[in-house]
Amino acid sequence: MNELLDWILDPVQAVDPVVRTLLAGLGIMLETSVLIGLVVPGDTIVLVASTAVDGVGEYLALAFAVIVGALVGESIGFALGRWFGPHIHASRLGRRIGDENWARAQRYLDRRGGPAVFLSRFLPVLHSLVPLTVGMSTMTYRRFMTWTVPACILWAFAYVTVGWLAAGSYRELSRDLHWAGYVFVAVIAVFLIAVWAAKKLILRVESRHMEAPVAGAADGAADGAGEGAAASTAVTEAPGAPAPAATPNGPVLRTTEGPDAEASDPSSRDGSR
Repeated sequence: MNELLDWILDPVQAVDPVVRTLLAGLGIMLETSVLIGLVVPGDTIVLVASTAVDGVGEYLALAFAVIVGALVGESIGFALGRWFGPHIHASRLGRRIGDENWARAQRYLDRRGGPAVFLSRFLPVLHSLVPLTVGMSTMTYRRFMTWTVPACILWAFAYVTVGWLAAGSYRELSRDLHWAGYVFVAVIAVFLIAVWAAKKLILRVESRHMEAPVAGAADGAADGAGEGAAASTAVTEAPGAPAPAATPNGPVLRTTEGPDAEASDPSSRDGSR
């Protein structure tokens, strides 16, 4: 196991630290700006780059590069959505993404606003679509940045820290323990499982904000209102009652007929006398 990991990790560490850091930042920028994240997830780019980190200086430099790259990519995605959003949606790439994914991103943003921007950074597909969708919406760039900056910082430090600690621990242990490779694999596996579980939990909680409304729900509400109005009209008019007569001065209120009416009509009593 140690030999296999050395074969995988050594070529990454052999890359010049400055070049490696810049490539990681560039990869994250492209992920959210031109939808490359739908093909090559940014999680993979950052984890691979972080396994080659040697020292606190490289760690901070990589984290900073990833954060800046993510924010630049989010800003480019916002600008593309603001200027070319409908054209991208109607393009061949937009059709490959699927109308349902576009609609889910739009519904999520409409219903959740800022929190949708924050949480989408941790969700598959949406983290690439939401910046474009925000650009096509009425949300301001300042408000968009207010929600996406903390999400990018949290995401970057989580991945860079885990990759750095796992690889660093492996290199320390591999000098004396032949099974140190299993420790590295276990740490990465536990982290990825935790990330997967967190994404599933977020999707489960937030899915109701992404789904289309149930067909006929609005019609049912309208029908209910119409039935209520009809019922109130039926209550005011007794079945079989004649319509009120009209006079030159307007409609005449319907009066009650029968003995009670005669008893309550003074003119009737006078006439009987």
